[in-house]
Amino acid sequence: MTYEIRTFAPGAEYATAGPAPASRAGRLVAVSDLHVRYDENRDIVEQLRPESDDDWLLVAGDVGEQTDDIRWALTLLSSRFAKVVWVPGNHELWTPANDPVQLRGVARYEHLLEICRELGVVTPEDPYPVWEGAGGPVVIAPLFLLYDYSFRMPGAASKEEALKIAEQAGVVCTDEYFLHPDPYPSREAWCRARVAETEARLAALPEDLPTVLINHWPLVREPTRPLWYPEFALWCGTEATADWPRRFRAATVVYGHLHIPRLLLCDGVPHQEVSLGYPREWRRRSGSPGRPVQILPLATTGVPA
Repeated sequence: MTYEIRTFAPGAEYATAGPAPASRAGRLVAVSDLHVRYDENRDIVEQLRPESDDDWLLVAGDVGEQTDDIRWALTLLSSRFAKVVWVPGNHELWTPANDPVQLRGVARYEHLLEICRELGVVTPEDPYPVWEGAGGPVVIAPLFLLYDYSFRMPGAASKEEALKIAEQAGVVCTDEYFLHPDPYPSREAWCRARVAETEARLAALPEDLPTVLINHWPLVREPTRPLWYPEFALWCGTEATADWPRRFRAATVVYGHLHIPRLLLCDGVPHQEVSLGYPREWRRRSGSPGRPVQILPLATTGVPA
């Protein structure tokens, strides 16, 4: 694999609901990690608006933890953009003690799907829409894959060894306490099931159409290399998807989770990290915080749209 990093400061059986409408104008833009529990971030979301009535918005997870906050943000965004496509992040899947909705694991995910269906927001369980605006046609493929602890530190031969190394370094993801895999026995088992189902679905797509792959966690390990705490990579993806961008003809991969907005070219495929992040993070960047990143028409500069 070859990498170039550009860092900037600042399937028929699934078409049960019928074909999703396609766009013929506008732009495809993306954002993630809005974390609207912070008042400053909530203010930014309130100001997000499309430049065109035909713009589509990809939301790559971590809108928030509370179901009311998630509903608020997706309601607002879906009322403004021609189409909103959402994938869950780890924070949406948490079951915080102060959330009135105490569903866990798959049941919580399904509850969020119902909210999205009420709002007309596209999810990983819906028919993949085709973007036919500038840069299209491409299949917009929202993914929900989780992680399986395979992004391990050198010397760690198992999940248990990797977790021990991380704990000794003082790095333990909050998922270990709040992200429950019910009814699966573990998060990695849930990840394996999601990967198998999604892989089959992507393989069934027409081979003459490129894709835009949207997942909260990066599809390849390379984006985790600059992490201040490299042990955190354990909770950042799975080696099982390393060849997906090339195999499934990705024009672009969109992800979040790392709070390191940048453009990474991997084997010639652009990978865009599009997160807003926490106020303490985005305050250090130049530019307008939370401004969506243009995905199509393809912009290889990494500059926000």
